[in-house]
Amino acid sequence: MKILFTIDRFGSGGKERRLTELMKMLKLNKDIHFELIIMDKNIHYKEVLDLGIKIHFISRKIKKDPLVFIQFYGICKSFRPDFVHCWDGMTAVYMIPPCKLLGIKLLNGMITNAPENMNIFHKNWNYAKLTFMFSNVIVGNSLAGLSAYNAPEKKSYCIYNGFNFDRLNNLTHAGEMRKLLNISSKYVIGMVATFSLKKDYRTYYHAAQILLEKGHDITFIAIGRDTESSQSINLIKNGNLEHFRLLGERTGIESFINIMDICVLCTYTEAISNSILEYMALGKPVIATDGGGTNEIVVDQKTGYLLRQSDPAELVEKIEVLLNDKELRDRMGALGKKTICEKFSIEKMVNSYTAMYNSNLTAIEALTSEHL
Repeated sequence: MKILFTIDRFGSGGKERRLTELMKMLKLNKDIHFELIIMDKNIHYKEVLDLGIKIHFISRKIKKDPLVFIQFYGICKSFRPDFVHCWDGMTAVYMIPPCKLLGIKLLNGMITNAPENMNIFHKNWNYAKLTFMFSNVIVGNSLAGLSAYNAPEKKSYCIYNGFNFDRLNNLTHAGEMRKLLNISSKYVIGMVATFSLKKDYRTYYHAAQILLEKGHDITFIAIGRDTESSQSINLIKNGNLEHFRLLGERTGIESFINIMDICVLCTYTEAISNSILEYMALGKPVIATDGGGTNEIVVDQKTGYLLRQSDPAELVEKIEVLLNDKELRDRMGALGKKTICEKFSIEKMVNSYTAMYNSNLTAIEALTSEHL
């Protein structure tokens, strides 16, 4: 079996992490051969460079560069994959002509969120409308995402993110991490997410400052691209900055999460969040905004709490409940870790993708034999 993966960028996001873990596991399967196209030369997850696979870097000279179609076609014609598996809408658009001209199946994996009220003004809505009709398979990482994009049921698959527990083998000691970050407070609370319009850092910071004003001994961590930006800093009162660690983009995220007592994800749209998987895999209680696919992984009052959108008062209330009850924190964390082991393991994710590939490969072979 031959697969060509395509992705627009390889930053520190969830889809990039998911593709990295998938390729690492597929590399162990001698019956599967794959190559990768990236439309940006910056790679956050350096493990990809150690896989020994062929990586094609394609850059656009202008926003709508027609030469990219030709480059994609050339790679497909040379490699002759059974499938092209696109991980975003833009590369799915570019891959439509090559796949149609060369008779290659197009697997569309662009659904990685679950936005409300999708319409023509959403870029991904337009990508979906254009690419779904040409896609043989549509893959989403949440049922909520497939529903939000109104993906055709007959060719849709839901494959949840998977966590690779090998990532926990070399954690930096908690005491060393606290020393590194100059943290001496009793508690540490954190949120791992890019500082962007889709993530609700305003609510997280607002709740944090209410808790500080109430005298709680807490250090608040924010990790993700642009969390150290001026826009992020401006949401915090000067007198409170000493209680925050705005860390920007980091590697080894597991060691940072490991020192957190409570993990938060305030957001406006989410499918299955890699951050929540990481929180739960490390046995941490989760407080997250309800909506999208979050309730497909977080069980309210069992593995954490689901909150109304943009409600700092409710976030404060739930944090205080957990701060005052270590047994509850431990119980929620243990059940969360059990959930990841049983439903969101890397093995389960890879087996689901492999089954999907094999199912469609069998269909290709059956169709080919009919024409012989």
